[in-house]
Order: sequence, then structure tokens, then C-alpha cells
Amino acid sequence: MATITPRKLLGAGALATVLALTACSGGGAPQQNTADDGSGGGGGDSGYVISMVTHETPGDTFWDKIRAGAEQAAKDVGATLQYSNDPAADKQAQLIQTAIDSDVDGIATTLATPDALAASVQAAADAGIPLVGFNSGIDQYQDVGALMYFGSDETLAGQTAGERIAEAGGAHPLCVIQAAGSVALEARCAGVKSAVPGTENIQVNGADDSAVVASLQAKLQQDPSIDYIVTLGAPIALDALKAMEQSGSEAKLITFDLNADAAQAIKDGQIEFSIDQQPYVQGYMAVTSLYLYLKNGNDIGGGKPVLTGPSFVDESNIDTILPFAENNTR
Repeated sequence: MATITPRKLLGAGALATVLALTACSGGGAPQQNTADDGSGGGGGDSGYVISMVTHETPGDTFWDKIRAGAEQAAKDVGATLQYSNDPAADKQAQLIQTAIDSDVDGIATTLATPDALAASVQAAADAGIPLVGFNSGIDQYQDVGALMYFGSDETLAGQTAGERIAEAGGAHPLCVIQAAGSVALEARCAGVKSAVPGTENIQVNGADDSAVVASLQAKLQQDPSIDYIVTLGAPIALDALKAMEQSGSEAKLITFDLNADAAQAIKDGQIEFSIDQQPYVQGYMAVTSLYLYLKNGNDIGGGKPVLTGPSFVDESNIDTILPFAENNTR
């Protein structure tokens, strides 16, 4: 049976496919490859070349999980993954164009700055190359022309985090934005503020840990009324812990996302909870969705974003989650 090429139109989705993918992407164990018999099913040696382009800031451990999920998916379906990244929007757009010029079979990209990437996304469509969004841009991915989307509803995540803060008596959270212009980070803080009106934002340079610590230390010393710190990435949470210690702040700390150290800090009671968007799943699903589209015309999500979060990690489930965080899959 002939397979669907990158130039064919989008087909109908299948619920059974979504359920199967959810089952295989939820854990950290490698999946077994199966032979590709040309029947249109999953697995095997597809030979597709898939480009993944992100706005990763070098050194941010969050992206290790995105990439790990993407690499596992590529291995499972027998595709070649080409990964590239740049936090600058114009350079990320250039990387997407490079993938187009290389005539890859599919592109998965983050859309942290969707307006700046819209022309590149359209260029992929003009070239007949399917492109899916993930991680950032949930409210804009359809407007710029991405076929599918995989990620957390960041506004909902922020609202839910804010509700938990409010229930615990918090009144003046400090929400720490580590990358200017990111729609996902701004949505998180806006969500927190919708539940706790006293929320205040602070902009820091997430590429410089020492600068983050210094900025937060100064702010906490200046304003002792801050009772919660909301960081939007696990490495920033670890910087916040240092700033809290150095400033003598009694604020409580919550964070978005996980790494092994942040998970251990939850275990140790230093971080109240994490709002996890499950980046491993985002990377895995982004690659797998392109494979299924190319191979079988599948449209995962039925025209809606496929949510990978928010999923909360706290003292109630940290013993289960910690080994996965140490394995770089959660």
C-alpha cells in the first residue's frame, strides 16, 4: 500500500491512534521497533527526516526532556531527527527556513514568538512540508498555519497554580519571567494574577543564573511582603532557592517544570509543588504526529490542541515522579 507523502492533504484522525500514543509516551522505557510492512500502521523504518526547531536557551535542562522524547519517537518510527535551536526569534525563523531549504519531510517547532515565526511557518506550507507546533503558542498555532499542537494550556496552568496559592493564603506572589516576549511565560503569570490579583511580575535574564539570583535577592530584600515566588522553569527555581536563602525571605516557592534537582527539592519540602507540562511527551508526540501524518494522513487532536498538562507534582506523588525526573523523562 502506498504511503502518504509530505505533499498530501491532512486526513481524518483516529481515536485508537491517540490512545495508543498516550500509552507509549507516558513512561521512560524505550519502545521496541517493529518492521515496516507498508501497511500504513505505526513503527518501523520510515526513513523520514524530521526537523525540530526550538527556542531553547543553552544550558536549560528543560529542553533535555523535549529532545529525549523526540529522539525516542524518531527511534521508534525509524525517522532521522534533526534538532536545532536559538532563543532569538529571528534566528529561530532562519533555522526553520534552513529545514525547508533542506527539503525535510516534516517540521516541529515551538512558537514562543508566533508573530515573528509566521512567515517561516507559511513558507513551510508553501513548500508542502507539514509543520506542527508544540510547547509554546497554543492560542496562535492555527493562526500562523501549524497543523497540530502539543503542549499545556498555560493560562489554565497559571490559574490553577494561583488558585492553590490563594487557598493557602497567598496574597503577593512574585512571578519570575526568564525570557522576554515568550507568550507561554506571560500566559502563566497572567493566569496566576487572575486568581491572585496581588501578583507582581519580574523580568530576569534566564541565561545567566548569577544575574537571576542577584535580581531576586534584591527584590526580596526590598519587599518582604512577597509571600510566594512563582518560577517558570526548574533552573530558575533553583536560583530562587539561593536568593531566598541569601535574602532571608520567608516566601514559599512553587515552580513550573521539573528537573532532577527541583524534584528532589519538592521531596525535601523546599518547593511546594511543580506545574508539569510533561515536556518529554511534547517532544515525543510532535515527532510521532508528523510520522502518522506522513504515513497515514492522521490528524491528532481533531483541530484542537492536544494537552500534555498541567500535571501537578507535590508531596502526594513525588515518590512516584522522582525516578522519572532522574531518568530525564519527567
